[in-house]
Amino acid sequence: MASSASSSASASSSASAAAASSSASAAASSGRPAQEASSGAPQAGGALRAELAALTTEAFRPELADIDRLPTLDIARIMNGEDAGVAAAVAARLPEIAAAVDATAARMARGGRLVYAGAGTAGRLGVLDASECPPTFNTDPSQVVGVIAGGAAALVTAVEGAEDSKELAAGDLAALGVGPADTVVGISASGRTPYAIGAVEHARAAGALTIGVACNAGSALGRAAEHAVEVVVGPELLTGSTRLKAGTAQKLVLNMLSTITMIRLGKTYGNLMVDVRATNEKLRARSRHIVALATGAGERETEAALAETGGEVKNAILVVLGGVDGRTAARLLDESGGHLRTALRTAQG
Repeated sequence: MASSASSSASASSSASAAAASSSASAAASSGRPAQEASSGAPQAGGALRAELAALTTEAFRPELADIDRLPTLDIARIMNGEDAGVAAAVAARLPEIAAAVDATAARMARGGRLVYAGAGTAGRLGVLDASECPPTFNTDPSQVVGVIAGGAAALVTAVEGAEDSKELAAGDLAALGVGPADTVVGISASGRTPYAIGAVEHARAAGALTIGVACNAGSALGRAAEHAVEVVVGPELLTGSTRLKAGTAQKLVLNMLSTITMIRLGKTYGNLMVDVRATNEKLRARSRHIVALATGAGERETEAALAETGGEVKNAILVVLGGVDGRTAARLLDESGGHLRTALRTAQG
């Protein structure tokens, strides 16, 4: 995992452990479940059950009540059929996703960061997306960050009670110094998770752009954010198990948010990853392949251009197509804000 994600998760681990311990202690003394005895707004058990029962993501499907009696292949076919509808649900929200991407790219172009915040599966998906940005787009580890309720420990183990604390989320974002240049994406399948809502509320108060990704319509998270992306995938195969369709939908949305934002920021040339970081032999081979695809150059010219530019793919392409040396390529890219097409136009006059 990239250092950006792991360090951000670690930043909240001690505070999260304290929150979990407090929740467990309160639950033990009151006889209530830890979720109801959390540091978030407490609710009577009946009220919370009624709230959850009203959520699409928590709905029970009686037609699947005997699924455990079916042959394995039949269950697999049912799951596959369920998953097939996720992309269509995301497609229905493309205008909202596009608006969120454009707003995010505008802030990041001014030096801002993209910060994901969530709990459980949603939080892990945010950390995953953040951790993939440095090797894919050569972003600084601090440029795309994932924070998860419960800190680093929550990446592999459930930290009970952490998701119920708005205050914990505010503390985690305050530790990052979130401000007006940044974009914060709260992620929650239910759209009611206090940690995700608290992150968005804190970020919005700090002047940051806010996006709420949920899988229920009219969610509290969507209302709290400037941009609501509510992908309604329907009830899960296993009642309330939102790591399934809801998790898949969230992954698809985060793929779009980060990837299209990076395209807008000039991190690609066509559909080539020209900012890829060649940190191992596979990626070095990919770098050579990308330069060859972009320029049509042979192996010898490709190797020479990469040597001239210290292995920087984007610079090497500019050396070949623009007819400039490595130092000039670096200067032109710097002057163009990293946009290769702009630098090429300048180099070619």
